Amino acid sequence: MKAIMVMFDSLNKHLLSPYGCDWVITPNFCRLAEKAVTFNNCYVGSMPCMPARRELHTGRYNFLHRSWGPIEPFDDSMPEILKENGIYSHLISDHQHYWEDGGCDYHTRYSSWEISRGQEGDPWKGVVGEINIPDNLAAQKTLLYRQDLVNRKYMNREEDQPQAKTFQTGIEFIQENYNADNWFLQIETFDPHEPFFTQKKYKELYPHEYSGRLFDWPDYKQVDESDNEVKHCIYEYAALISMCDHHLGRILDLMDQHNLWEDTMLIVNTDHGFLLSEHDWWGKCVMPWYNELASIPLFIWDPRSGKANEKRDALVQTIDLPATLLDFFGLVPPPDMQGIALKETIETDCRIREAALFGIFGGQVNCTDGRYVYMRGAQNQDNKPLYQYTLMPTHMRRLFTIQELKTTELVKGFDFTKGCSLLRIDAGVWDERDGYSMSGYCGLKEKNRSYLFDLVKDPNQRSEIIDKDIETKMIKHIKRLMKENDAPIEQYERLGLDTAK
Repeated sequence: MKAIMVMFDSLNKHLLSPYGCDWVITPNFCRLAEKAVTFNNCYVGSMPCMPARRELHTGRYNFLHRSWGPIEPFDDSMPEILKENGIYSHLISDHQHYWEDGGCDYHTRYSSWEISRGQEGDPWKGVVGEINIPDNLAAQKTLLYRQDLVNRKYMNREEDQPQAKTFQTGIEFIQENYNADNWFLQIETFDPHEPFFTQKKYKELYPHEYSGRLFDWPDYKQVDESDNEVKHCIYEYAALISMCDHHLGRILDLMDQHNLWEDTMLIVNTDHGFLLSEHDWWGKCVMPWYNELASIPLFIWDPRSGKANEKRDALVQTIDLPATLLDFFGLVPPPDMQGIALKETIETDCRIREAALFGIFGGQVNCTDGRYVYMRGAQNQDNKPLYQYTLMPTHMRRLFTIQELKTTELVKGFDFTKGCSLLRIDAGVWDERDGYSMSGYCGLKEKNRSYLFDLVKDPNQRSEIIDKDIETKMIKHIKRLMKENDAPIEQYERLGLDTAK
């Protein structure tokens, strides 16, 4: 048995043809949907990038205990479990966060790994001194954006771009190993994450008049651009999705060429979506987790059932994927994994959960039962108490500061930390070098607001509803799921929830 995961980053399912989009050109996603099961109700868990990948390894929520960070010493890692049980696991990625402080030990859980450099502000090529930064650049003029402009100079052809290199390397692995048995391949590209940088042939798929500033990298903020600028940026994103579609097609071609459909599971997924002016927002993290972010695409081909060209409405999450892969290879998921193997859901659309929890550290704690989405905000203005629990004190691109570490206490661990005590670190310490606060993302806008939406009557989440009975039901789901996750007691206090049933 073999398994391939093709993972994109920031892929908004509402711009894919299998999910109803009629203008973005994605023929290979359509081809995939004909070959696999399409999940209509797949939700994120812990956000954003590395918290989602921690879930992809551990099969459990982590956003209630810490923000962005590495795999912890007590974590169960799906690819490592495969490796330890004779299943070769290989990661191919251009996702630069793996090579930073806050993601530094994910790739080493695999049997082997390969990287492609140059995405976003990856500190790749070195240019000393001033460079020409356009005055009309839409994004902030930080070192990250400067580095991206440096990197782009080395990507004049599509084959020079990290996504193309990543897929080419994945193809080489498949060509080398398709006759072998017992392997898992994860092909992971940062695209279509911003910046939406593509070659001319993809841009030409979306002709439109535009003579404004360079605008393929929106900041995470409320929309204040002109309608023409907004439309242009959306077209830039669409062009990048079409590039992703093209390279996905190369994997499907190999599946056909070597008849891998007979014995190879194929998973195509993403970590989260991206807001493209919906709800008057760009990006993610600093706004509520609307469905454009939280309801994500998922396609699975499972050769055991042979189900294809079918849709599933059961509520599933990223935390289910590790258990699904372990089950496919005949392994029993460890007890700390909370996700559920999707074999039966793929076969019969059987229901595996009443509700799903999702969110970002320090932000609203969100819950959906498939019909309603409830976003529970902090019940006090200072968003406290809030602590990080970790043995790996790193943020996205740097270590915890001395200022933070001075707040550290050694405390008893949780039911999933395997008897380890933990560092408890105050998440409210402010440092101007961090984007929002030293917690990672606890400076969210509107973090004190709570929202309730009816997805049947209002699928686009345009109008909040007020219904105390439904809110009470959703709060019960949140408290139950928090208890099952052994959430820190202060999270209940921050959210204004009593711990009694």
